[in-house]
Amino acid sequence: MIKINEDYLKLQSSYLFSDIAKRVKAFADSNPGREIIRLGIGDVTRALPGACIDALHKAVDEMSIDSTFRGYGPEQGYEFLRGAIAENDFQAFGVDINPDEVFVSDGAKCDTGNILEILSPDLKIAVPDPVYPVYVDTNVMAGRTGRWNNGRYEGLIYLEATEANGYVPAIPDEPVDLIYLCFPNNPTGATATREQLSTVRCRLCGIYP
Repeated sequence: MIKINEDYLKLQSSYLFSDIAKRVKAFADSNPGREIIRLGIGDVTRALPGACIDALHKAVDEMSIDSTFRGYGPEQGYEFLRGAIAENDFQAFGVDINPDEVFVSDGAKCDTGNILEILSPDLKIAVPDPVYPVYVDTNVMAGRTGRWNNGRYEGLIYLEATEANGYVPAIPDEPVDLIYLCFPNNPTGATATREQLSTVRCRLCGIYP
């Protein structure tokens, strides 16, 4: 018999940003004319620059001609794109990155979930609180947490980010295997200093502050 992954049943009824969007819409419908400052999903506000538009048009034209048409691309991404990324995003700033060390994926959100597949399911995970919800939900679906209880998932270590500590998540007070570092922190915007990061230790190295 085919069974579902019961870890998915731990997830709350809706993705956080979907819930925020519904609440914003309900408020806007009930309060026409009120200005709303949106602090949900970050979005762009300016049109694409001319260079991007030109490249997009050129790419569409290439796809309309048999001799330049492209089907499925290489699994790591087109070599010309990986080379441009290595050169302009890394080498130009003194970072020794070669094109064969670059891969092009369908986005960071998918990667955040997919990378968990190579990690052991029994890792002890620590996440800032508050934090980008994908970091929590993907670990829930991967079976690394317990049930939802009083606003948090059992088994996750939550690192408090409050006004008292400048919204920089606190160092865990117990050994953990993996810590999600999100700087600038989403949604607080806080950034940890080199000194603050240097105090973090992990269970694997056997050193703990």
